[in-house]
Amino acid sequence: MVKSIVLVGMMGSGKSSIGRILAKELKIPFVDTDQLIEKTFKKKISNIFKIHGEAFFRRLEYKACSAVLKAHDPRVISIGGGAFINPKIRNLIKRKAISIWFNVSLNTLYLRLKKSKNKRPLLDYANLKNSILKTLNHRKKYYRLANLCINIKDENPKQLVKLILNKYEKITS
Repeated sequence: MVKSIVLVGMMGSGKSSIGRILAKELKIPFVDTDQLIEKTFKKKISNIFKIHGEAFFRRLEYKACSAVLKAHDPRVISIGGGAFINPKIRNLIKRKAISIWFNVSLNTLYLRLKKSKNKRPLLDYANLKNSILKTLNHRKKYYRLANLCINIKDENPKQLVKLILNKYEKITS
């Protein structure tokens, strides 16, 4: 494996949970850039947004993505749901990695995010489904720029990892 794999998609799409399994299967490191930011900054992302604002967070996100993508060893990387919108991050990913969009239905995202204890700062939880839809509609045009798309339905994690590996092998061989 020469290139890293970067998982992109909406919050709640499964990037982190599937990414960990994929990295273990490939025997390479897994990095979640949101967790990296929280660890480095010693604050939850929701608190970073609240205290410093979205623009400040996006600068941290760019630094984290740059640092992780510039590493020479391949890894599986889960980036934040909004990171792929940034053209600098997208271009860096295009040069250094293979991007895979986790395309998940609105209903699945709604059910996952509704029960999640991790509250996302850009969502309006009083009107959650519409908030997710609005965010998804805005981001889809960027997500479609990923090298691969995985349409996630009811597959179990092992099935998804197998599907990802099959698609990855087809475009890298």
